[in-house]
Amino acid sequence: MEWIADHLAVLMFLVLTVIMFVGYPVAFVLGGVALAFGALGIVFDVFRPAQFGSLMPRIFGQAVQNPVLIAVPMFVFMGTILEKSGVADELLKALQVLTRRIPGGLAMSVTIMGTIMAATTGIVGASVIMLTLIALPTMLAAGYSKELSVGTIASAGTLGILIPPSIMLVIMGDLLTISVGTLFTAAIVPGLALSMVYLVYQGALAFAKPHLAPPLHADIGPKSSGEMWRMVLRSFLPPAALIFVVLGSIFGGFATPTEAGGTGSAGALVLAAWNKRLNMKMLREVIESSALTNALVFFIIFGATLFSFVFRALGGDDLVVEILTALGINSGWEIMIFVMVLVFIMGFFFDWLEICLIVLPIFAPILSKLSFEPHLATNKDFMLWFTVLIAVNLQTAFLTPPFGFALFYMKGTVPKSVNMGHIYRGIIPFVVLQLLAVVLCLIFPELVLWLPRRFGFLD
Repeated sequence: MEWIADHLAVLMFLVLTVIMFVGYPVAFVLGGVALAFGALGIVFDVFRPAQFGSLMPRIFGQAVQNPVLIAVPMFVFMGTILEKSGVADELLKALQVLTRRIPGGLAMSVTIMGTIMAATTGIVGASVIMLTLIALPTMLAAGYSKELSVGTIASAGTLGILIPPSIMLVIMGDLLTISVGTLFTAAIVPGLALSMVYLVYQGALAFAKPHLAPPLHADIGPKSSGEMWRMVLRSFLPPAALIFVVLGSIFGGFATPTEAGGTGSAGALVLAAWNKRLNMKMLREVIESSALTNALVFFIIFGATLFSFVFRALGGDDLVVEILTALGINSGWEIMIFVMVLVFIMGFFFDWLEICLIVLPIFAPILSKLSFEPHLATNKDFMLWFTVLIAVNLQTAFLTPPFGFALFYMKGTVPKSVNMGHIYRGIIPFVVLQLLAVVLCLIFPELVLWLPRRFGFLD
């Protein structure tokens, strides 16, 4: 009985893992397990009944009254509007024309479009579905292999979770009390670097195996330079203007992420109206979809707040340190690598939000007390670097089977000729490339820290 009392936090984590595999809703599981083990803690005299009294104020202050999290509904609404506005369709057509002479140009066009749309939506589900509907028929008709086509679309669609404005970065910044603007700045270079790695791979593959990515016909697109410029301006200016309004206002210090999200939502409505897609039916669909997405996110935050509070109250932090020590994992770098491997493995089974809300509150306080010299000079540098590392790592959670959400989004949208075997084989090279990006950010912290230092966020 004494052993159980001393290890309630470990049992709590194990029970959470088992019940999540059963398939119960995550929000109910997190909150239910927290309440159950809080009651057990009272029975074993390691948790005071009075501590339950602080749970509701903690939840209210963590989510309901949190000004940072107000940005989440704004970005969700903005992304949903853009999904239905027709901006992406015109952008892909222009990119196809511009890259038609490059080996693998169509695949590169999809990745570039995913990168641009990532900077305007930040919602993986919307991006993957949109890219699948728009780009997959074109790629298959052009003779591209099914594996390369679905792998390109899935990987490009997941860039929205890393490249700002990212909902994941908003939530991570709130969890670790890091400025969202600083996080956005730090994630830009890793996000663009990951996109560039995809482009290099696609170009090299198309050069080495042209039958997997046949070149497009040279006559495709406008026949005069005037028509070409009109097409480029019409397709690039709307998303560029929206990116400038949202990210430029944050980096320039003119607006908070919440204010920029509101402005971006208004801008998305203007683009939808400009493309003659804005009507009451579309608006009702967008509002309903945004409300459901936001309700899901905030319900999980409620449950995770309860879980992390009870876990730490039961001595979870100390137990994690003891377990790592028993495994011979003592130094900062050893623990860091352990966490990266743990996050990657969890990505096979859990959603990014669940991983963030479970892993960050446990390991961030432990790692923040350790030394990572000479790479990082201050604790502020470390927390920013660590958070972006986790964000880059969590890209894999969307692509790794059996529960990669991007794969589910895609499977519900692809034609019958594309099966799960094609999808699984197609994402393998891109998961490897994502892990390469994690390694690069580990070895070269300046990939994360250079831009925030340049803007003076770390002074």
